[in-house]
Amino acid sequence: MQTRPPAVAGVFYPDNPAELETLVDRLLGDNTHRGQAPRALVVPHAGLVYSGPVAAHAYSVLKPWVSNFERVLLLGPNHRVPLASMAVSSAEQFTCPLGKMALDTDSIAGWVERGLLEYNDEAHRLEHCLEVQLPFLLRLKSDWKLIPVVVGQVSTEKVARLVGEGLDDPSTLVLVSSDLSHYHAYDTARRIDAVTSQRIERMEPMLSPELACGCYAINGLLDAAGRRGLHIDRLDLRNSGDTAGPKDRVVGYGAYAIH
Repeated sequence: MQTRPPAVAGVFYPDNPAELETLVDRLLGDNTHRGQAPRALVVPHAGLVYSGPVAAHAYSVLKPWVSNFERVLLLGPNHRVPLASMAVSSAEQFTCPLGKMALDTDSIAGWVERGLLEYNDEAHRLEHCLEVQLPFLLRLKSDWKLIPVVVGQVSTEKVARLVGEGLDDPSTLVLVSSDLSHYHAYDTARRIDAVTSQRIERMEPMLSPELACGCYAINGLLDAAGRRGLHIDRLDLRNSGDTAGPKDRVVGYGAYAIH
């Protein structure tokens, strides 16, 4: 069975299973949320010590409803290789210290045949933005079917077509992995991220890479969700200066739920 092994275990999150399990449980335990079942979530993807508290807000929304879902359509930006498409792995499973997630290879093959996706293992080999979501997902549910997509510089319409496939299937959770602004001073980042968050909350698919590294995936999600009459809630908006980093060069993090 072809496996995509972890690339950032021991860097972005602990590589010791017991330590990682304790960290994820603590982050989830710090958040309680009861409300509507989500159809999609937006979560950050830095090292868990930095962005984990914000991501946990989104996963706490999912926790009471996790049994509703069988698979997760997980999208995030390309950090490692140039990409002008949406790339999926040809692996049969992704692994991390907490276990493995089987890919929905049949659906993936069908979407590739339809031209929604293309196979590109190099885009996934070292990419962290999807991998750092696996510990949260596996801690909530062990038997997900995964569709992991690295989104390059792709039109909003094309991403929205793919995301729509997930939103139209009640058993599929759509999960977009993105940080917000990068490497500004604390107060500047807060101002920029506030503007970005307003656009997201208004469901305006007008984000640029300067506002969010996962802008192409977020724009597609907002477009697809808006066309379906869904609405979005902001769950958390902070930056690394609020969690575990210095305040001179911070990265912004936001968590959102679409219902």
